[in-house]
Amino acid sequence: MIRYRCPHCAALTLAHERRVGQSSVCKACLKSHPIPSDTALWLTETGELAPATPAALAASAPRPPGAPGPARQIAAGAVVFVATFLLLAGIAAWLGSRPPSALTPGPSTSLAAGAPTARPSREPSREPTVPPSAAPTASDGPTGDPILIGAGDIADCTVDDDEATARLLDDLPGTVFTAGDNAYDAGTADEFAACFDPTWGRHLARIRPAPGNHDWATGRLDGYLGTFGQAATGPGGTSWYAYDLGTWHIVVLDSECERVGGCGTDSAQGTWLAADLAASSARCTLAIWHIPRFSSGMHGDDERLGPFWETLYAAGADVIVNGHDHDYERFAPQDPDGAEDRTAGIREFIVGTGGRALRPFERVAPNSELRASLAHGLLEFTLRDGGYDWRFIPATGDFSDRGSARCH
Repeated sequence: MIRYRCPHCAALTLAHERRVGQSSVCKACLKSHPIPSDTALWLTETGELAPATPAALAASAPRPPGAPGPARQIAAGAVVFVATFLLLAGIAAWLGSRPPSALTPGPSTSLAAGAPTARPSREPSREPTVPPSAAPTASDGPTGDPILIGAGDIADCTVDDDEATARLLDDLPGTVFTAGDNAYDAGTADEFAACFDPTWGRHLARIRPAPGNHDWATGRLDGYLGTFGQAATGPGGTSWYAYDLGTWHIVVLDSECERVGGCGTDSAQGTWLAADLAASSARCTLAIWHIPRFSSGMHGDDERLGPFWETLYAAGADVIVNGHDHDYERFAPQDPDGAEDRTAGIREFIVGTGGRALRPFERVAPNSELRASLAHGLLEFTLRDGGYDWRFIPATGDFSDRGSARCH
């Protein structure tokens, strides 16, 4: 991490060194600025100028006349590296052509003192080995069934966990959902460009997003809509929409009720939801929005989303996916009043694990079957005809959750 002062308001600001030179947004004044690459502008924890390191002093020292510049030094180093590589390759080829008996020590052979010994191989790098354009885009998994995969509460320029979950997506197929709060802190165009685009933005072509309260923080969805475009809107440009994925019907809603004319059954969104579900012939339905109706997390339950549950329950929906609380939680199937219902109930998942810092649980909500704030990660659904499999995929560690269920 590096520290520097915002050039607009002088607020002490944090950034990761991997973002040096990129654009960022000050959390104090919300103005865009470049993260300084000049080490002379980096600060200590107390806000003082960081002591100059020998490397920084050498980099800033004036060059004598005629001395090669950095570009020529890099070029010269590259030539030396290539020549050394070719020489070693030739030696390896010559050794490979010798009989095995000349290379394999016999029973009485021992290595001389001080002779080099074999070193363990390094762990593979987690950097993507293919360009973003070559990342998986197929919506179907190995069984041929559609895959829906994603999380909520994602891109934050002050952490690396959004990059960790983006790396999971680099190797996994499927349609990508987001469960809101796509770019922190205020969902501005600059924050989407600086924080979301370099991470999850690699998979923009296959993302079907949902908006969250941070995406609405400016009072508009300009950054959100400017990033996702028509993939984020329904008829007439609404922030709610639906699509079919295989034999499943997917509904995406906007839980910022006060900003969209309400979430009641008689609101524009509520009326549209009832009509959309009535027109769908799909046996299986999955709905996604940001703020959960039921939660053991910091925000707890939110009764404003009750009408969504009532309409979906009446239509026989099967799964609801939310974010907002920065944790992972799975509920037993339940009705809109929160009573367990193994026959016609809806199973709710909370997956606010896309990148923002995780939070502990405040309580245990009724019917909560599993809670974890141990790892960032993705929730993957395999949408079978008449049923589904779910799997939580951690970015680090070995926590996971998986299961299967049939549709109503």
